[in-house]
Amino acid sequence: MMYLLLIVGFVLLVKGADFFVSGASSVAKALKVPSVIIGLTIVAMGTSAPETAVSITASLGGNNGISLGNIIGSNIFNLLMVIGISAVIIPFNSDKEILKRDMLWNIAITVLLLVLIFDGSLSRLDGVILLAGIAAYLTVVVRSALKNRVEDNSDEKVSVPKAVVFILGGLAAIVFGGDLVVDNASLIAKSLGMSDTLVGLTIVAIGTSLPELVTSIVAAKKGDSGLALGNAVGSCIFNILFILGIASTIAPMTADYEIIADVCILIFVSIVTYLFARSKERVSRLEGLLCVLIYGTYSAYIIMR
Repeated sequence: MMYLLLIVGFVLLVKGADFFVSGASSVAKALKVPSVIIGLTIVAMGTSAPETAVSITASLGGNNGISLGNIIGSNIFNLLMVIGISAVIIPFNSDKEILKRDMLWNIAITVLLLVLIFDGSLSRLDGVILLAGIAAYLTVVVRSALKNRVEDNSDEKVSVPKAVVFILGGLAAIVFGGDLVVDNASLIAKSLGMSDTLVGLTIVAIGTSLPELVTSIVAAKKGDSGLALGNAVGSCIFNILFILGIASTIAPMTADYEIIADVCILIFVSIVTYLFARSKERVSRLEGLLCVLIYGTYSAYIIMR
């Protein structure tokens, strides 16, 4: 039964995020915001909503392993698999603004996270520091959006009232789905003798990252490289600064040596994907394939350790 409820939870997370993104994107387009900004903010926040629900719920329940593992695992999945699979299907150009600003922000805040958890915990003060970081980041991005407004000429438009319904309904599904995923993932971990950290890094991380994967693949197919890359990178930034910031402010977390090692791996992955995106300002099929292979190697490592 717990396996069935876990699947139901994932379905609610994915569909809830899908409705949230559709509604939020429609509102953003009505405000004439460029797609790259939508990808870095509205879509990134929407597709990260499953991670938000899962991590905060896990933190409140004292499941620090799932909460931290979910974020670290999701970010590694976003950078390697979301960007990698999108590039394997259709190689895409790297948005210059993302290269110069957002990917460097991602590397910097991941290093900051390593510094904050190096003492074995993520305190309330650390959470406040992370929340201050997301406020600063959003300020920079919003200022950029105001300077670069564009007209939306697409035929796919959702009315604002309908968009609001999508947003509220999507959030409700995300919250309920998050509860189901955390509760049943914990039960499965105990029944299989798996640690909460391993479950968070694998099952939960992959499941809550499905919205990012689907969104970026669709964007890459439509030739919208700004949305494809911005969604993945923006989600990583949002995951660390906002989700861990909120979760640790609500309930301080402990971080064992395995999580610290995973953050070091995340820093390496962040640098590698930045170099791939920067080379010829394009992510090629070969680079996408290398990302997928690196993720496969990482998965084998965390399962065997």
